[in-house]
Amino acid sequence: MSFTDRSDAGRQLAQALATYKDQQPVILALLRGGVPVAAEVAAALDAPLDLILVRKIGVPMQPELAMGAVANGGVPIVVRNDEVIRMAGIDEVQFEAVRDRELAEIERRRKLYLGSRAPVDVAGRVAIVIDDGIATGATTRAALRATRVRKPSKLVLATPVAPTDTLVAMREEADDVICLEDHEFFGAIGFYYADFRQLSDREVKDTVARFPVPATSQA
Repeated sequence: MSFTDRSDAGRQLAQALATYKDQQPVILALLRGGVPVAAEVAAALDAPLDLILVRKIGVPMQPELAMGAVANGGVPIVVRNDEVIRMAGIDEVQFEAVRDRELAEIERRRKLYLGSRAPVDVAGRVAIVIDDGIATGATTRAALRATRVRKPSKLVLATPVAPTDTLVAMREEADDVICLEDHEFFGAIGFYYADFRQLSDREVKDTVARFPVPATSQA
């Protein structure tokens, strides 16, 4: 096991990101596992914390298999996995139906976790996107592209653990990639945590509430 839990991973990641503290970064967490990791980084860097809402677009008969991902940062950003779409024989109508369903789920989660809370403006600032790990990279790529549209001065991806080949692809999307450890033979993200339990909605809401949006940073 590489990390005791997500908080432990976040504290280690914060050390690797310490050079960004003086650049007034904004920390963006992917749900749900990225939230406690990002919270440790935000606390250490004295930075605002916000959520970036991304959903995997799963193959209808095999939902765990990603044929794409969607992020909604205003205008939806859709990332397609054309190889999976082709192999699964998915037509455009089927793809769009699942995409729209996931967009509706994003909106539900936005209301649940953020309510009327204003988003933190990342324009002209260093935006650090954080998750508890990366597997295929589909949701991460969507998150990065959705953040790029918001015009940060620099886009950083930070994660405790990821597959080696996925990191290569992520470096094409982000200006900087910080990963504590990568593995050629990866398995699953949970393999690298002693405690990888699912977070509750209440834990997510309570964590975000600890980081109020600065009045001068609201979009």
